[in-house]
Amino acid sequence: MDNCLFCKIVNGIIPSDKVYEDELVYAFNDINPSAPTHILIIPKKHILSLEDLQLEDQDLGGHMLLVAKQIAREQGLAKAGYRLVSNCGELGGQEVPHLHFHLLGGRKMNWPAG
Repeated sequence: MDNCLFCKIVNGIIPSDKVYEDELVYAFNDINPSAPTHILIIPKKHILSLEDLQLEDQDLGGHMLLVAKQIAREQGLAKAGYRLVSNCGELGGQEVPHLHFHLLGGRKMNWPAG
């Protein structure tokens, strides 16, 4: 998508602080972090949100979860714990219309989240 912020990041049009990249997924540090560690994990394929994930994307969705787990371990978050969030739609707090996970860690997470 030509106007998608995250597609522009994946394509190197907008710079980012890359944490991880493979053929399917790109991850980078959030520019406005909500926790000491705040990494966004996005598919390179443009998918609007979790609601738009299709059956043919199930391998991609699973891969994104495993990448999140790997990054959490590499960042030293696994032992103490972390939060993985996907906001979906306006009321869910989604600000960028491209599927993404927020990997948050490095502090106590409050509950309820919202």
